Amino acid sequence: MRALRQLFRFGWEQALSCIFPVVIFASLALTKIIPLPLLPRYDWLFIICLFMQWGMVRSRLETWDELKVITLFHLVGLALEIFKVHMGSWSYPEKGYVKIFGVPLYSGFMYASVASYLCQAWRRLKVELVKWPSFVVVLPLAAAIYLNFFTHHFWIDVRWWLSGLVLIVFWRTWVIYEVNGARYRMPLALSFVLIGFFIWIAENIATFFGAWEYPDQTDAWSPVHLGKVSSWLLLVIVSFLIVATLKQVKGKMPKG
Repeated sequence: MRALRQLFRFGWEQALSCIFPVVIFASLALTKIIPLPLLPRYDWLFIICLFMQWGMVRSRLETWDELKVITLFHLVGLALEIFKVHMGSWSYPEKGYVKIFGVPLYSGFMYASVASYLCQAWRRLKVELVKWPSFVVVLPLAAAIYLNFFTHHFWIDVRWWLSGLVLIVFWRTWVIYEVNGARYRMPLALSFVLIGFFIWIAENIATFFGAWEYPDQTDAWSPVHLGKVSSWLLLVIVSFLIVATLKQVKGKMPKG
């Protein structure tokens, strides 16, 4: 029974950490089923995301420091979206006034929601990292993973080499987290895989409700290829490395 209670509490803390992604998915579903007046759907989604972000900070569900991290992810994600849409990897076929180079601004919030989840889960579960590698290794690795999303269109795709490098670099790194006062630990590489897999499930839900559209979904929706898990896995790694690095830097700063 204690194990079940702990599992339920862990799930509850995870659900609370996913408030922002849940609102995005609910908005996608709502605007798909019920057309809203006056503005195109993409613009309504942008307005909803803005109000949600304001509400998260106003209610103190997110701190100002976390908002800075989330804003960084919004910009990083938007830059990636603009490039990928330009290369034809996917598209946003619906109308919208707040679009940049064919990319609606609400798309950046989908990346920001991943950062929101990481920041909130980190705080709620009192996450600690054991045997975290040096910044000299972590930062170039995160940069290489992010750049590969761009360069593989013109050069060879080295995602599997990068995935192997991640396993080597973080082989001895563990995540320690707390549930109801009890401490647990998990290999960091396993947490990457789990988060990436659940984001892939979320991607299927998002494309079903028309968040964006892959070329093979133009005529009718079809499940996102399982191979996309590797892309989300690498994106999660980049997100986690940035959040963890900023947490480490802040932890070393003098108080007051």
